[in-house]
Amino acid sequence: MTTPVGMSHPAPSSSLRNPFPAELLAALRTRFGERVTTSSAALEHHGKDESAHPIARPNAVVFPDTTEDVSAVVKLCGEYSVPVIPFGVGSSVEGHVLAVHGGVCIDMSRMNRVLAVNVEDLDATVEAGVTRKQLNQHLHDTGLFFPIDPGADATLGGMAATRASGTNAVRYGTMKENVMGLTVVLADGSVIRTGGRARKSSAGYDLTRLMVGSEGTLGILTEITLRLYPQPEAVSAAVCAFPSVDAAVRTVIQTIQLGVPIARCELLDALTIKAVNRHSKLSLREAPMLFCEFHGTQASVEEQSRTVQEIARELGGLDFEWATRQEERTRLWQARHDAYPACRQLRPGNRAFSTDVCVPISRLAECIAETNDDIVKASMPIALFGHVGDGNFHLVVLIDPDNPADTAEAEALNHRVVMRALKMGGTCTGEHGIGLGKLDFLDAEHGAAVQVMAAIKKTLDPNNILNPGKVIRSW
Repeated sequence: MTTPVGMSHPAPSSSLRNPFPAELLAALRTRFGERVTTSSAALEHHGKDESAHPIARPNAVVFPDTTEDVSAVVKLCGEYSVPVIPFGVGSSVEGHVLAVHGGVCIDMSRMNRVLAVNVEDLDATVEAGVTRKQLNQHLHDTGLFFPIDPGADATLGGMAATRASGTNAVRYGTMKENVMGLTVVLADGSVIRTGGRARKSSAGYDLTRLMVGSEGTLGILTEITLRLYPQPEAVSAAVCAFPSVDAAVRTVIQTIQLGVPIARCELLDALTIKAVNRHSKLSLREAPMLFCEFHGTQASVEEQSRTVQEIARELGGLDFEWATRQEERTRLWQARHDAYPACRQLRPGNRAFSTDVCVPISRLAECIAETNDDIVKASMPIALFGHVGDGNFHLVVLIDPDNPADTAEAEALNHRVVMRALKMGGTCTGEHGIGLGKLDFLDAEHGAAVQVMAAIKKTLDPNNILNPGKVIRSW
């Protein structure tokens, strides 16, 4: 039976894995001592993420302290052709960290040092296990901040590996635009450094961009140099309710087309608002809603907000409800970030089947309208929300994990949504990544270019030990 495009790829059963070499485990324990574990709890924890894919446990977990430690793990695993899977906090949603062929998981949590902050140059270098909240806390007294905010307190190494973005991407870009340089351990254990701290360079191939978004399949990121930004003089946030999702989306489209430099522009449909109210103890109107944030000088923030409010009113939006104090803004955006766990509570015992697409802003209203037609016909709850300021939206489909019909329906819906986005000139994933779940969609989106990606993978990782089965199919 042929797998339909976009169907999930279950983890191979343990019987299909190669036996884990006892000699390798002994060598790892000799080198790392108690920083190696094979406890069932640790293997379980490192064999899952936030996706609906089945758990796939590694055979061992190692906790490195340095780039040299990571290199040593990779060299040892290379000797035995054993897979190596990097792990941040497990917040990915497409099966990126699942050990589908067994192997050794490298948990980066101990590599959590901020190595340098260059205030005058607006950059910082961190180890891969530093989380975004940790970095911003470290920057608290510098007048600078790092804006990329995917919601989860992910590690910066994981965010770079998946080319993450989030609520601020409409103004500040994604990890692709904000990673300046990397330290990377390659499949043979050698260490390279890509990019640097210069704001531009024409020196050679752009290996930094190659590694950002490679999901641990081309190298393991151990250090990242990042762009920083000055804290804006003024920040204001507001919510605005609309009579329909279409009216909210058209407000966003006109805002972007007018060139308003809005910092955040998030759409939450009525079901998501219902879930957020219940989860975060809010009392927002249960209607399609935009969460907006404006950065700049006091005058520019007032001008931006006035412009967006006028657009919203013309399309039936209500008056803005403002959150100007830091505590109010924090509560509002935390509620937005908690939309995913909030939606899961709408159907107790469910599992969230999550997907995302991104389309050119001019096609966003059409894409969401057609997707809403699919949602109305579905037999299970489906929440729609996303970073509509850059054309990216998400679906959270709440499925019964013990009901194959639910899974089949969710996968069929995912297929329709993704193929619709591709026909509109969009992409199969704006920020979740390919992982396991969107391998077929990568083929549909890039065609023959996938063969070039496979050639790069085979050149850099000829024995296919770096996170095999993700992005490019195992051979």
